[in-house]
Amino acid sequence: MSIDLHAMLVRISRLAGSWFFVGVARCIAAGYFLFSPKREESRRLYAILFPHQSRWSHLWRAFKQYQNFTTIHFDRFLANNGRPPTFDCEGGEELDARISQQGALLLMSHLGNWEMAARLLMRQGRETPLLLYMGIKEKEGVERTQKEELQRVGVTILGVDQGAASPFTAVEGLRVLRQGGLVSIAGDVAWREDQRRVPVAVLGRAAFVSEAPFVFALMSGAPIIVFFAFRTGPNRYRLTFSEPIWIKNSDREERQRMIAEAAQRYADLLEAALRAHPCEWYHFDRFLYEPVKDL
Repeated sequence: MSIDLHAMLVRISRLAGSWFFVGVARCIAAGYFLFSPKREESRRLYAILFPHQSRWSHLWRAFKQYQNFTTIHFDRFLANNGRPPTFDCEGGEELDARISQQGALLLMSHLGNWEMAARLLMRQGRETPLLLYMGIKEKEGVERTQKEELQRVGVTILGVDQGAASPFTAVEGLRVLRQGGLVSIAGDVAWREDQRRVPVAVLGRAAFVSEAPFVFALMSGAPIIVFFAFRTGPNRYRLTFSEPIWIKNSDREERQRMIAEAAQRYADLLEAALRAHPCEWYHFDRFLYEPVKDL
């Protein structure tokens, strides 16, 4: 969706009511489902996740995935118009224990609504800075608005150029962590083709997660906390935070082993969450590859 179309939809919905936003968004999502070549990748994912179900069942789940994606935009619309979501929290004490000590690295995924999680974290009365790494696309539409709105609620956005790496991006993240702040970064995507990745197993298939979060944890001494935000009802979420994952600094061979183990722990948490919330997977590119036994 282009930024002009999205802005027009928001303006009309403010006059006509939220039902208009929901109806148009769902029609747009249905169009993407019917005509996007990425639909087949979604069907493939559900075939792997539910191997004993029919192809029609896999397509139905893919359709629900596309429809559920509209809730991200709708709940953002509600939050920007004076109706912020309510939420429950599980494991938040682990996060509170890290604040103002060594900070924490929040490892997010394209499963559930990480944007709403960032907004909710800023609403909990903490004065802890939150730095969010996001990739910079060549042509940004709604994504640009999304970043601007997160910045307005107090989240610091650090864009990562898909074409070239900048030492500043790493230095700034380490500075925030060493001051006891929070740094959030995606683990299930790579921003650049040359970005280092770690092989893991998810659903019995080979997958690759970004090495960057684990290197951040190693260099800063801060733990990784995996978090998800799942929609449990209309404009309501449940935030879950894992126990801290530590990566201790040691010799090179031991560091690589610890990074690999930490990456697989993240992959295991991601798999469990995917099984529990299969239609909230908003990673529309290929993530799962060959069966692990064939590698």
